[in-house]
Amino acid sequence: MAFTHGVNIQQKCSEYRHGHSWSKTLNNKIDHFTVGAANLTQGIEAMRKMLGVTLSPGSKHDLMSTHNCVMRAGDECFFELIAIDPDVPAPARTRWFSLDDPQTQARLAERPRALCWVVNTDDLDAVVAASPVPLGEIVTFTRGDRSWRLTVPEDGHLPEGGLLPAFIEWSPGPHPSTAQPDLDCRLTSIQLTHPEPERLKETLSALQVLDLVELSAGPKGLSFEIQTLDGIVILD
Repeated sequence: MAFTHGVNIQQKCSEYRHGHSWSKTLNNKIDHFTVGAANLTQGIEAMRKMLGVTLSPGSKHDLMSTHNCVMRAGDECFFELIAIDPDVPAPARTRWFSLDDPQTQARLAERPRALCWVVNTDDLDAVVAASPVPLGEIVTFTRGDRSWRLTVPEDGHLPEGGLLPAFIEWSPGPHPSTAQPDLDCRLTSIQLTHPEPERLKETLSALQVLDLVELSAGPKGLSFEIQTLDGIVILD
């Protein structure tokens, strides 16, 4: 998925969709993975029981009226627990990660759920332009002297129900995970199941992220395998 200088971007997208290969290999890697909760109190308690760690409140996302807890989960990789922030007004737009969707809210009322995985890329514009499926608009977020650009569908849905990743591109500087609490939890795999795995495989390959996950046949499902001090834990 590369863009050759002087070649029209629509032409390159058309070539891609008709089977032409791209000369550029993107530097794509897991950036973070997101678990949603009905509220942070519920989520923190559930993670304490499941992972054996106590998460501390993290940051607020003013544009989305959400807040989170984070912890380091590997080399330039982190875990995010996210929930709607009840102390601020509703946002002007639909929240990300399908948090405004009644079905998602019903599922989170039962327990925290795996929602999404996010891929760090070195060419976000190329990813969005060449993707065979809509990934959403590119939204810019800022906090202090850092900024990041993230794909967010306008209606807040998760592409393929979260089986396809969101893509992120950070401004220059250390990865945010380097400043996050290290609670000895490490992401060991992201597991996807799909009733038509070959179709999903094609899309993941087109996005250059197939090697980042484990894909198998089954009902649609997303889970994160985490190594903790007490052993392997699956969050789904």
